[in-house]
Amino acid sequence: MNDKRIVEVVGAIIKDGDRYLVGQRPANKAQGGLWEFMGGKIEPGETPEEALARECREELSLDIENEHIIDSVVHEYPEKTIRLTLISCSPKHGSIPKALEHQQIRWVTVPEMRGMPFAPADSELIDKLFVEVGT
Repeated sequence: MNDKRIVEVVGAIIKDGDRYLVGQRPANKAQGGLWEFMGGKIEPGETPEEALARECREELSLDIENEHIIDSVVHEYPEKTIRLTLISCSPKHGSIPKALEHQQIRWVTVPEMRGMPFAPADSELIDKLFVEVGT
């Protein structure tokens, strides 16, 4: 039974200066302990931008201003195939992120990111997006 439809998900590239917001997945979830960009599944009828705004509110209690879609990657995990679309955004003035669903959240630079264990799809995008930034 190899009926793998593509699951559409979004991820936030939330930037503050030269640092980016990342979260560590809960230990009891798939890929527990790995780091990722905030986000989640796109619900039926939602645009990627709407899904990202909802996920940031649910996971971080964070209001964001969506800027633009940066890139996407299709990644095949053993249990599912996802299309991860990354959207560049920034926190709305005065909105402070809180770790509501992640073990922890952290603001990191690109060189710090490269030394952290990221979920495979996120790792693929880091390699694509930050290739011009030295380690």
